[in-house]
Amino acid sequence: MTAEFRKTEPRNAPGAKPSTARTAQGAFDARFAAAYDAVVDGWPLPVETITLDSEFGMTHVIACGPADAPPLVLLHGGGTTAAVWYANAADLARGHRVYAIDRIGEAGRSRRGARPLRDAAGLHAWLDGVLTGLGVADAAICAHSYGAWLALTYALHAPHRVTGLVLLDPTQCFGGFRLRYLRRALPSLLRPTADRARRFIAWETAGATAAEPGGATADWLELYGLAAEFPGARTVVGRRPKRAALRTLATPTRVILAADSRTHDPAKIAAAATRDLPNAEVSVLPGVSHHAMPWHRAAHLDADITRFLTALPVPPGSV
Repeated sequence: MTAEFRKTEPRNAPGAKPSTARTAQGAFDARFAAAYDAVVDGWPLPVETITLDSEFGMTHVIACGPADAPPLVLLHGGGTTAAVWYANAADLARGHRVYAIDRIGEAGRSRRGARPLRDAAGLHAWLDGVLTGLGVADAAICAHSYGAWLALTYALHAPHRVTGLVLLDPTQCFGGFRLRYLRRALPSLLRPTADRARRFIAWETAGATAAEPGGATADWLELYGLAAEFPGARTVVGRRPKRAALRTLATPTRVILAADSRTHDPAKIAAAATRDLPNAEVSVLPGVSHHAMPWHRAAHLDADITRFLTALPVPPGSV
């Protein structure tokens, strides 16, 4: 992969008369791009856009923070895009070069290429290439929900490239989902719409999406709803890591669970993570639900993440 510091714009074939379907798709793309940009424009610090090309497609990365600071990769949860870190970026970028990545194949600004992402091995190869394209030999990774599953399995795949892990209310890592959560999510999974997505997140967060201090912004809620309708979005589903594999992981790890999560039982996940990860610190953040991470009570979350990252050993050869 090679990195280019450029913004991409929609390309239209000159002289071609668009079909109704293409016109509708173009209208959605424009609306999605505007919503995405509105959220990123609200990040309270300067950001750069990086695009990385490979056989998997084009990967879109939002970068911020000092260029010579230790790298920190942010992997978002399902359906939230790299823009979701709007409440965390400024704090995390004070001491790190932050790279928030849109996964290929999901809602976001990345685009598929000739080689489809079909399984965990493909995701790991893609992330390997992204790090290489960014010029990053190794990095700390902070990830939420499904992104935390990818981060954890990637650390098992390439432990030499991960200096530390922060897993935010991880799913499919140490336990399964609550049945009530799956039943409530089913309509959105079978027939996703913006309205259903917003109603579901309002239920899971118990109203934290309302316009209040620490709540979700209107711009992000607009983007979240549109992400549910993103054409062709497909999440790669992988298996939960085996306990024996987890117990071999030497990477320093911080697991931060959402006390009010309706996704799974935080106490059971905490017990499993403590049991299976030999180098893990595990805590529960009060007053936060699964889908309210990472933007709700962001200052408390950021302080916890920063404390952990600051204490990480300096890799050999680093300044």
